[in-house]
Amino acid sequence: MSAIVPNLDALQALGASADGGPVVMLNLLKFQGSEGAAAYARYGAAVNPILTARGARILYLGRAAELLIGTETWDAIALVQYPSRQAFLDMIASPEYQAIHVDREQGLDRTVLYATTPLQGLQIEKGA
Repeated sequence: MSAIVPNLDALQALGASADGGPVVMLNLLKFQGSEGAAAYARYGAAVNPILTARGARILYLGRAAELLIGTETWDAIALVQYPSRQAFLDMIASPEYQAIHVDREQGLDRTVLYATTPLQGLQIEKGA
């Protein structure tokens, strides 16, 4: 089982979630050197219209800079919002996504992917 592709149990749990609202996927990305970063950039360019067609959008994409806590380093992080968990599952099962996924697999050395939802009752004051 690849550390790049979600396993079937994880995908089934995602699909079985009672949460029907929007989901933000947290991606931690470690590239396979500069060639891997180039492959992932091709994937990123190709996946953007697929995301848009499904009502999803990239909220943030950035280079992982200074590691302040922890020991595992990453090259980049991405936050991608989908209208629902099902929208994500539909996208990754689509033929157009499957056609470009090879660049993602070739680009990444390892990754972490979390499906996240807002915490109820926890608010962080902006500009305090």
